[in-house]
Amino acid sequence: MKIGYPCINHSIGKKTISTFRLRSYSEVKVKQSIDYNLRCLFEILQYNIKHGLYFFRISSDIIPFASHPIFQFQWKRPFAKQLLQLGRLIKENDIRISMHPDQFVLLNSPNRSIIDNSIKELDYQSDFLDELGLDYSAKIQIHVGGVYQDKEESIKRFIETYETLLSNKIKSRLVIENDDYRFDLFDCLRINKKIGIPIILDSFHNECLGQIHLRNAIMMAAATWDKRDGILMLDYSHQEPNSRKGKHSSSLHLDLFAKFLSNTKGLNFDIMLEIKDKEKSALQAKSLVDRMRKNDYAFIFNPKNI
Repeated sequence: MKIGYPCINHSIGKKTISTFRLRSYSEVKVKQSIDYNLRCLFEILQYNIKHGLYFFRISSDIIPFASHPIFQFQWKRPFAKQLLQLGRLIKENDIRISMHPDQFVLLNSPNRSIIDNSIKELDYQSDFLDELGLDYSAKIQIHVGGVYQDKEESIKRFIETYETLLSNKIKSRLVIENDDYRFDLFDCLRINKKIGIPIILDSFHNECLGQIHLRNAIMMAAATWDKRDGILMLDYSHQEPNSRKGKHSSSLHLDLFAKFLSNTKGLNFDIMLEIKDKEKSALQAKSLVDRMRKNDYAFIFNPKNI
């Protein structure tokens, strides 16, 4: 099990991603932002290696506005050296990498222009992972999309878009995630049966929608991953107290995470902690995993033990 967190590290003492407003776009600003972002990513990965965190989600904004029509800068060659260096660091330390486009990526939209723009974003992110030289265990995760008042038709549109409009480059990296109020794991499995796309399991979303037993859900999702895809990626969070249903927790509840680990003993997956305090919770999670492994998971769920 590799443990990781998404996009931002609060401990390295600087803003993680540099971007700017579209109205102030210029090639100079693009170059400055990309250079900063790649150097910052290198620092984050070094931090993670030092602390034993070997799973990381790279921000979609690593190349600002890369899929926007205004963006004409050919970014690959000017930054080839930095990308090669990053890729070497990732591969030499066996770091698992993922990306997660923003919510505007909707492959099942009834609006063709939205689909086209979504494909451009997926194409850019696929290119970025390719430029790092990563194998197909580095994934791009998306949600199925909107319901648009007809869930069955929305599922059909997703399948049709995948089959007819996506390149093999995108297909080789794309995975879908069960969400918390539209498409549950069973919906994702139906899509997988048609097109073979792997499924990331979001355990918190499964609690919010579907209520499939955790071990069963993990095994069902894991069965959709081929050898070249690597092992299952699993998103983990839990409910923020006194908040709307589905709001991710601000910090890791160690007693709940210990119970989660005990309940999933013997199953193989990499875990992305979607907890708001990022690396702080990831470090706590890794420490707990190490302690439980040392004691062969013989753990009493008592706050004093945590």
